[in-house]
Amino acid sequence: MLAILKLLQSLFKTLHSQGTPGQVAAGIMLGAGLGLSPILSGHNLVLFAALVLLNVSFGGGMLGMALFTPLGFLLDPVFNRLGFALLDAPGLQGLWTSLYNTPLVPYTSFNNTVTLGALAAWVVLAVPIYVGAKAAIATYRAKYGVRVENSRLMKAVKASKAYNVYTWFRPE
Repeated sequence: MLAILKLLQSLFKTLHSQGTPGQVAAGIMLGAGLGLSPILSGHNLVLFAALVLLNVSFGGGMLGMALFTPLGFLLDPVFNRLGFALLDAPGLQGLWTSLYNTPLVPYTSFNNTVTLGALAAWVVLAVPIYVGAKAAIATYRAKYGVRVENSRLMKAVKASKAYNVYTWFRPE
């Protein structure tokens, strides 16, 4: 129960944060990259570093990761076929060979078909994810944000003892 309250509170805090819709959407976009691909991929380290170092919403990134991780599992067979097609493409053989012979690059697991397919899919989908998330957040804040904040459910959650105990111990 407390975990659900914490998740809801984090979601609402992200949606009602002072960050612009663009910052939250950029976080969601980076989180989508983390969620779509296998977690132990070299490019995930770069995406996580970007999420931490850039002026984007970290909460948005965690929300994007939570939303896109199940989708990543469902799309693994598609990513596998896409990655295999990219690795097997005759025109790209020289690129893969030179990348594999470059120091540190083989540790990124780019030669794993699922990892490469997921990264390629994310690169193609990154801009539509950003644009869609930015529009959705701006619409939510303009039309529904105040209503949700003043709803009975939100007031009940904020008035609950579990929520109050949680707020005593949460780091700010």
